[in-house]
Amino acid sequence: MEHQDRKGTAPQAPAELATQPNPARVHQLASHWAALTPQAPALADERLSLSYGELEREIERVRHLLADTGVRGGDRVLLVAENHVATAVFALACSALDAWFCMVNARLSAREIDTMIDHSGARLVVLFPASSSGAAQHAERLNATSRDLGRLGTVAMTPVNIQALPERLATDPADQVAALIYTSGTSGAPKGVMLTHANLLFIARNSCQMRHLRASDKVYGVLPLSHVYGLTAVLLATLRSGASLVLTPRFDVEHLAHALAQGGITVMHGVPAMYAKLLDWSHEPGRIPMAPTLRVAQSGGAPLDQALKDRFEATFKLTLNNGYGMTEASPSIAQTRLDAPRKDCSAGPPIPGIEVKLLDTATGQPVPAGEVGELWIKGPNVMKGYYKAKAQTAEVLTPEGWLNTGDMARLADEGGLFIVGRSKELIIRSGFNVYPVEVEQVLNAHPDITHSAVVGRTVPGNEEVVAFVEPVPGRTLDVDAIAAYLREHLSPYKLPSEIVVMSPLPALPTGKLAKKTMRDMAAERLKHSR
Repeated sequence: MEHQDRKGTAPQAPAELATQPNPARVHQLASHWAALTPQAPALADERLSLSYGELEREIERVRHLLADTGVRGGDRVLLVAENHVATAVFALACSALDAWFCMVNARLSAREIDTMIDHSGARLVVLFPASSSGAAQHAERLNATSRDLGRLGTVAMTPVNIQALPERLATDPADQVAALIYTSGTSGAPKGVMLTHANLLFIARNSCQMRHLRASDKVYGVLPLSHVYGLTAVLLATLRSGASLVLTPRFDVEHLAHALAQGGITVMHGVPAMYAKLLDWSHEPGRIPMAPTLRVAQSGGAPLDQALKDRFEATFKLTLNNGYGMTEASPSIAQTRLDAPRKDCSAGPPIPGIEVKLLDTATGQPVPAGEVGELWIKGPNVMKGYYKAKAQTAEVLTPEGWLNTGDMARLADEGGLFIVGRSKELIIRSGFNVYPVEVEQVLNAHPDITHSAVVGRTVPGNEEVVAFVEPVPGRTLDVDAIAAYLREHLSPYKLPSEIVVMSPLPALPTGKLAKKTMRDMAAERLKHSR
């Protein structure tokens, strides 16, 4: 079965979208509004606010700084920070030079960052100590030299790697790489995903259309810019619409609650765990959840469960929208529509402009309508490939441009895409298929559980289901009671062999739960139980 978005075109959006830019490079998004509305607010963090005119001038200033330092078109520049205005400025300045920017979350370990520096062949590493203590520690470890950039604050720069060789330049935005994004490595070693200017600009445009972004919007930016979701759907989409973005380096539930209640936030993007913690905070005695200006609440980056969606909508009287994507797709693949809100947890129809098909993993043939198959996609959002990894690229990307997502999905009759789980996360227990999301949906519906993660564990001749659960703050979970609850709602072969209560559950810097860590923990627990 092959499916294209049945609407064929993007949903209706405000007329002012017609005035938005259509550039060839991502930094030109800011240039457009600097010419039209130079005084309008663009980016802000806790210490600095820039209008579009000021942003344009800072991009040009940093472009000259990088060029004078020795950065050339085709060079890779690593930017180690947490969400910070200066980091965004440096990324856009790299675009102006046709250098590749690689945003790296400062919360990563020294080993992880060093691996990225070596693999990318970085010409320069820029660190932003003001963004976090982690960035400051990495700057000291790498013997980076501090430079005072005035209103942008202090940055630290390593010596230029004179042995770094630039990659080939291209005028075509579909061929010129803009960003090198390293995958989180939850299911293996991180890979460097090459995303072109055309990839990023396509998703920025899509996000504007899907969420009807306009210049009057104020977007809450807690998703890391080092993650492709935060980069394209948050930062670049905001710049494309001429709206303003409030950057915050780390998720803090009280900060979010205050921003929603009093900060004029109109658009919020977050992973489900953030919304779960906001609801737990909001329901504590004496607290009144308010979001008077919020018009778009968007969930992505991890599966959304029905209980969380229902709780949010009952509390805030606003639809919690859903979406699905992956780094290799820049990242959007499917999104719910504002003009057709859903009550279920479908990721929505495929976004306009792409094709999808569902294939049987054994035969490679299309699956019958309504059945689960492995999801393949094709479109302007699909990556150029993995950097320095032709064999790995060929494993997931065909010469015709079809990308194997590795996710199992089902397409409903009305076009909604339901993600069942990753093919690599599928648990085969006594010959039966168990998709972790099925068990997680039931666990997350329990009133005493904030969220959960279900993983497989290999045992002689079989696989077991292991559930990790995080209790609602102030609640105590009884494992036997949870097991009894699951027996009422799940088939016997889906029941966990072990339930592990943890607070908090291990998470990645993006906010997503670290399932690889929990798979390793589950295996270790089995060893120690023998």
